[in-house]
Amino acid sequence: MTSENDAAARYFSAITAALSGLEVFMRDDRSPLYRHGIVARIVAEYIARLDKSFACWRNRLGFMDTFRISRAESGYPVFQNLLELENDRQQADARLANIPQAGELREEMADFILRHKEFPEALQKSMAERLYLEDVKSEATFGPFTLAQTAKVSVNPKTMRPYYLVHWATFDGSANLPLIYMVTVEDSSESMVRQLVDNSTGKLNEKVEIPLPVDGLLNPELAHRFDDFTEKNSAYTLSPATIAVNLDKDFEPLHPKQLRRVVLGPFYSAGITDNNSTVAEVLSKVRKPENAWLLTWTIQEVFSKSEKPGRKGLFSSEKTTQEFFINTDDLEAARQGVSSYEKHALIPHEAYQALYAAGEAQKIFSGYKVHILSNGQVISDV
Repeated sequence: MTSENDAAARYFSAITAALSGLEVFMRDDRSPLYRHGIVARIVAEYIARLDKSFACWRNRLGFMDTFRISRAESGYPVFQNLLELENDRQQADARLANIPQAGELREEMADFILRHKEFPEALQKSMAERLYLEDVKSEATFGPFTLAQTAKVSVNPKTMRPYYLVHWATFDGSANLPLIYMVTVEDSSESMVRQLVDNSTGKLNEKVEIPLPVDGLLNPELAHRFDDFTEKNSAYTLSPATIAVNLDKDFEPLHPKQLRRVVLGPFYSAGITDNNSTVAEVLSKVRKPENAWLLTWTIQEVFSKSEKPGRKGLFSSEKTTQEFFINTDDLEAARQGVSSYEKHALIPHEAYQALYAAGEAQKIFSGYKVHILSNGQVISDV
């Protein structure tokens, strides 16, 4: 195995272990998202997509020689890899038609070994490509942009408007970071209020069946515009407050009450990433390479503290607008443009011990909620 292949194997083992640990954390009843069960489930769905992408990229190395990651910044693959994965998905059927079936390839490989007494590298690459394309075609991966889904519908008894929990995701091409978005938005469209709200109970109309999750925004008249909006307003450089204000401004009948963004990363892996020299130096001393990693993530939230009623006049009118709370008492919250935020770190027990022994744990994890992965369990509040 070449040093490049060895490094790639270590990287994929580390990121797979990190994402698996993160899934365990999301299922843990001590997770801050656990109390919001649907939120934890949504995040877990995107983690599973990301995990599948890494499995596909790992298989792709069986017939492609290069794989680039953002070593000095996010620790994630560069954006080009996601574009190639998406392109391969679209071309999978056409390419598979030109590759023999797996059974035929196995027979040819066995015959080649018997006749030539050497390993059939070309046939092995064909087999790797077939398995990769079958995987890419059949499974949901984390793409450059994942269209919105409505995951929950209810009614606000105070406003008598239906509200939706809608989520989508993007892989930011500049920051090379996976971003997950969730927004709770009330809908004052006359047609949706009439259809969904039972005036006698102030609850959802039981006669209307909603097969959740629903692709796109539940309101069909706004769904395409909402998709366009999310695709144009999901960059990492935009603060959650900016996105919420833009949504409030661009859709008269929609009233965003809460917007949450989960930033999955950066990721640190010994001998691979150099996005933090102190972390890299200590992780390099961890005995088992599969335990020499650190995954961080940030949960950002902005919510509406009040609603300014709209007015309709003869010559001019104003739409109902939200007043979003930005915590200016917290300089970091103000900088991020959020009401609140949480920074988390997940690290294997052996790696945490190494950082603690080196006297670096307190400095590195200042401001973070630390979660330690040990024997398949996550220990928090250390």
